[in-house]
Amino acid sequence: MQYNTSALCDLYGDQLDVLEPIFSHFGGRLSFGGQVQTIKCFEDNSVLHEVLSQDGDHKILLIDGGGSMRRALLDQQLASLAVEHQWQGIVVFGAVRDVDLLEELDIGIMALASIPVLAGQQGEGQQDLPINFAGVTFWPGDHLYADSTGMVLSQDPLDVD
Repeated sequence: MQYNTSALCDLYGDQLDVLEPIFSHFGGRLSFGGQVQTIKCFEDNSVLHEVLSQDGDHKILLIDGGGSMRRALLDQQLASLAVEHQWQGIVVFGAVRDVDLLEELDIGIMALASIPVLAGQQGEGQQDLPINFAGVTFWPGDHLYADSTGMVLSQDPLDVD
């Protein structure tokens, strides 16, 4: 499904939180939306394999990597796993790698930057908790919509038809 965040802002105005424009697109899908699932991890992507192996239909994974750009939390292997399990998108408050390969995948991926060094695997990470970045607090179960213009967040699903 295609989303138009400008039109959503016009229709829903004060019901939406608008994320600060600090992200770049890295995935093959520029428009995506769905229900939010959250992870908080810093330079450690251990928990991502477990989460992305779950059914992601109509879901967006928000990863709070603390804004670190020293290690990539997401790579082509993890993103391919997300596609396999039908995740709609992944937003990384941190870095990704394998950007040429990520662009070929049918999933929305937004992150701060890219770096070739992969994150560690020390078993750190927390799931399903409120996280805050880009001027917005995300709660599990919120709904995020993204396109080439930006990203917006709603507590409730929006009628986008």
